[in-house]
Amino acid sequence: MSKGLVIREAHFPGRAAIDAYGNGGFRFADMSHRGSLLLLPSGIYGWSVSSFAELTVDSIQRVLDETAKVEFLLFGMGDGLMPIPADVKAALKEAGIGSDPMSTGAAVRTYNVMLAEERAVAAALIAV
Repeated sequence: MSKGLVIREAHFPGRAAIDAYGNGGFRFADMSHRGSLLLLPSGIYGWSVSSFAELTVDSIQRVLDETAKVEFLLFGMGDGLMPIPADVKAALKEAGIGSDPMSTGAAVRTYNVMLAEERAVAAALIAV
């Protein structure tokens, strides 16, 4: 039986505002995370998407699994603004989830406001 290093999926079991972003990551709840994030009602998760080109229905499956708790998904697309791919937009619409693409900075600010208002919001944030 080996007792080596165990690497677990990055997960914060709760909701928290994003305190800072940049340098390839985010700060929240007195912690920092390098890489992209999914912010959901069930917690904050490390997200493997690092660019707009990697955005697929599979990459947002965790959001779709929480349809009952999410009414709106903010996409932080990095430094720029890109449209949500048609298949991703269609999957969200079918699940009854509204969505809006924006820069990651704008998505962080909007998420923090909606979270403070106790809205049923989620965010998919590509690190910048």
